[in-house]
Amino acid sequence: MIKQTSLAAAIGLALCASPLVMAASSDSIETRLNALEQRLQQAEQRARQAEARADAAEKQARQLATRTSQVEQKTQQVEFATQQVAQQTQQVAQRAAQTEQQTQQVAQQTKSLSSKSSFADGFEFHGYARSGLAAHSSTTSSNADIGPGMTPAGETGGHVGRLGNEDDTYLEMKLEHRTKLANGATTRFKVMMADGQRSYNDWTATTSQLNVREAFVELGSLPTFTGAFKDTTLWAGKRFDRDNFDIHWIDSDVIFLAGTGGGIYDVKPTDGWKTSVSMYGRSLGEITSLDNEIQNYIVTSNNFVGPFQFMLSGLNARNNDVKTNSGVNSANHVTNTNAGDNGYHAMAAWHGDSFYGLREGTAKVAVLYGHGLGAEVKSLGADGNLTKDADTWRLATYGTTALNRTWSFAPAVLAQSSKDRYVQGDDYSWVTFNARLIQEITENFALAYEGSYQYMDLNPRGYNSRNQVSGNFYKLTFAPTFKVGDISNLLSRPELRVYASYMNWDKRLDKYASDDAFGATGFKAGGAWTFGVQMETWF
Repeated sequence: MIKQTSLAAAIGLALCASPLVMAASSDSIETRLNALEQRLQQAEQRARQAEARADAAEKQARQLATRTSQVEQKTQQVEFATQQVAQQTQQVAQRAAQTEQQTQQVAQQTKSLSSKSSFADGFEFHGYARSGLAAHSSTTSSNADIGPGMTPAGETGGHVGRLGNEDDTYLEMKLEHRTKLANGATTRFKVMMADGQRSYNDWTATTSQLNVREAFVELGSLPTFTGAFKDTTLWAGKRFDRDNFDIHWIDSDVIFLAGTGGGIYDVKPTDGWKTSVSMYGRSLGEITSLDNEIQNYIVTSNNFVGPFQFMLSGLNARNNDVKTNSGVNSANHVTNTNAGDNGYHAMAAWHGDSFYGLREGTAKVAVLYGHGLGAEVKSLGADGNLTKDADTWRLATYGTTALNRTWSFAPAVLAQSSKDRYVQGDDYSWVTFNARLIQEITENFALAYEGSYQYMDLNPRGYNSRNQVSGNFYKLTFAPTFKVGDISNLLSRPELRVYASYMNWDKRLDKYASDDAFGATGFKAGGAWTFGVQMETWF
């Protein structure tokens, strides 16, 4: 149809053409007609493409209209939700205003009471106490000093297991006040009062040993201290040294440094090395010819490198070598010209975070040596009767570990050898083995077992009317124990115990002295039972 129409149009044009066109050759006309036909075809193709584009545009328009309608619906929903949020925000603002009014009222009430409540800010209260009743099968507690130091070796620090072996009341009350200033500096004041009592009476004022054992001040993290002295702590006063540690199971310090003085803790000369330096003073007693007390001065450097501790101390007590030796029989008082007036002391210790590297738990090992006034290696500087030639070695080790879910184990070993201690040629040697086991029965009930063995070989050479003896001592204790929780933790307190202990020792140890536990009337070798009840707590 299109071709016929095109041909008719071409004929019409040919008839109306000028004479020049009419004269053209038929070939030229046909060529033009073909070219014209091609243009018409191209135009028709463009028209079809335009129509297709129009259809696609119409489709897109319909889709856009649909989306626009959806957006309008969502916009209406958002507007509605926004209105709800605005209403809720207004309600919250109203409640906040009410809360602020209430807070202001509480602040006013608190301000009016601040003078009564602020005194407790920064205060802490800590304590330790034990108290118990013991019944002995062969003697009474009044004529035998039963306790961890009851054996002849106890005079030189040879303690045995304490479980079921204490019939005294002892307490420590510790009150502290701490502050932290805006510049980061800290202060600490501590006072500790202690009392020991062997009487079972409720009123014991006439036999009380109430005493202020600590009263000191610390200044820490001073902002002007930099370099090796950054985060150090200065202190002065009367105190127990911070780095003392003990074997709880036998109630014996490994090292006990105490007195009145001053020092600095935690100087860091290099990474991984902390050192503390202190000077303590102690009184050793009266000088015969002078009306004052001998002062024993102790200068100590305490160093920590990783788990290792290295401690070195020097001691000096001028004129101690001319004081009366109170250990000599009163009928023969003489000046102890052999007493020492200086000495030194050293300790190397390892503080482990496992049970000797074998399993989970804790462990400590220490080796101590002292000469002259330093030969009292545990209570450093406390014994002024030591000779200038006295030598003492001590080994201490103990640990704790959980054997399984219900059993815990705490062994300890303490050994010492001391020569020329009080008189030339004397010899005090002993070793203690102790082990405590805890068996968890329920969350609040456990069974405690303790075995303790000590061997001693003592040759006082007549000092203080003591006789040469050797022999062994052993004690076995069974103690049902009650706790409020953490029953398997060997060091958690408080505890309430009932106990039964059996102890025995070599008969020759009864001859050591007439005024010690083994010399008490009725308390002799052959076996002795002790039954009792005890509480122990610390916090």
